[in-house]
Amino acid sequence: MARKLFGTDGIRGRANAGKLDAATAMKVGQAAGKLFLRGAHKHRVVIGKDTRLSGYMMENALTAGFTSVGMDVILTGPLPTPAVALLTREMRADIGVMISASHNKFADNGIKLFGPDGYKLSDADEEAIEAEMARDQELAQGDHIGRARRIDDARGRYIHAVKQSVPDDIRLDGLKIVVDCAHGAAYNVAPTAIWELGAEVIAMGVSPNGTNINDGVGSTDLAAIKARVVAEGAHIGIALDGDADRLIVIDEKGREVDGDQIMALIGTAMAQSGQLRGGGVVATVMSNLGLERHLAAQGLDLVRTKVGDRYVLEEMRRGGYNVGGEQSGHMILTDHATTGDGTIAALQVLCALVRAGKPASEVLHLFDRVPQLLRNVRYEAGDPLEIASVRQAIADGAADLGSGGRLVIRKSGTEPLIRVMAEGDDEALVTRVVDDICRAVEAAI
Repeated sequence: MARKLFGTDGIRGRANAGKLDAATAMKVGQAAGKLFLRGAHKHRVVIGKDTRLSGYMMENALTAGFTSVGMDVILTGPLPTPAVALLTREMRADIGVMISASHNKFADNGIKLFGPDGYKLSDADEEAIEAEMARDQELAQGDHIGRARRIDDARGRYIHAVKQSVPDDIRLDGLKIVVDCAHGAAYNVAPTAIWELGAEVIAMGVSPNGTNINDGVGSTDLAAIKARVVAEGAHIGIALDGDADRLIVIDEKGREVDGDQIMALIGTAMAQSGQLRGGGVVATVMSNLGLERHLAAQGLDLVRTKVGDRYVLEEMRRGGYNVGGEQSGHMILTDHATTGDGTIAALQVLCALVRAGKPASEVLHLFDRVPQLLRNVRYEAGDPLEIASVRQAIADGAADLGSGGRLVIRKSGTEPLIRVMAEGDDEALVTRVVDDICRAVEAAI
C-alpha cells in the first residue's frame, strides 16, 4: 500500500485544512495507539510539540485519539524533536509523537512518530497506521480509557542529556556565542545548555508567540544571525530550525557553514580519535561533491541515500555508522541520539573550536564546495516529472554534465515542489543545466 498521508518526515501540511485537521490527528492517535497496544503492560505515549499556534489543537486531538483506545498520554509541552525521541525511550513509552512542521512557517504543522526505541517509525509502520485509519476503531471501555498528564521536568531532562555529549575536560568559558532558536521548540533548552557549559550566550529567536516560528530567524533564514554575529563580535553563531533537529553554523566573519562542512568536521575529528565507526559518513544525494572528495582524501567513504534524515539513519543502522546527516543541517550522531539533534551537533562543533584554539573561520571550512545549484519549481497537481518534454530536458542535462558532474531531480516529500539540483566543476554549465530543466518543468505545468 502506498502512503498517502506520510511523506519523508511524517505527516505535514496546512494546519486545520486538507489532510491535517483535528479529525485526522485524532484518527492518527487512534490508529497508532491501536497498533502499539502490544503486551500486557500499561501503555503510554509521549507527546511533544513546537511553538505553533495550531499545536494546541493538534495536541488535544492526538490526546483524544490515544486515550480513546486505552493509551495513557504524557505531555511535555514545547520541546525539540530529539528530546521527544529521548523521553520516549527513557520513559518506557510505546510510542512518541512530535507535533511540528520543522522549518516550515507557522501555518503548517506536522506529526512525527517514534517507536519505543526512540527511532522514527519505518515506512512499513507508517503504512500500517494509514491502513488502520481507514478502519472503524474499537474504542476502550469506560474504565480502560487512557489518562493524560503533563510533566514539568522534560526540559531539564533534555538539557542534562545533551550536556552528557560533551567530554568532562571541555568548557566553553571565553566563547561568545549567538544562539538562534527560530522562535521554536528549543527557545529555552538550547541557550540554557550552552550557557551552563560556560559560554556567554546571546540568544535570539527565543520569543515565540504562536505565529513567528521560522519567521526571519532560524537555520533557513540566516540574514539576521549573520548580522548579529558580526555586530556582537561573537566567536560563532548557532542557528536551529523550528523543531531543533537541524543546525547551520555561522563563523565569526558572518559566513555560513552548512551540514556538509559540519559532517566533514565531526567525521574527520572522530576518525582521528578512533571513534568513527563504519569507515565513513552517511549523507544524501544532495551533499556536495566537495565533501565526498574531502573524505576520500582522508581514506573515508561517503555513503549516499535518498533525501530524508530517516533514510540516512536507516543506512547508518544497517552499516554500523555513527555519523551522518544532510547538507540542510540534520546531524545524526548515534553515539548520543536516535535522531537528528541540532543542539548536540552544535556542542560537538563547539568542542572542536575549543580544542583547536583557532577562529571558527579556520576550523569549520574544511573543503571547497564544487559549484552546486538548487532551484525549486512549485506545481499544483499531477506529476511533471512524467511529462516527455521534462524527461528529455533531464536527459540532456545529465549528458551535458557528464561523469564529472551530478544531477538530482526529485519531488519534495513535504511540499508541492520539484527540486532541481546540479553540480560540477564548470559553474556556468551547472547554471545552464538547472535553468533549462526548470524552464521545461514550468512550461509543462
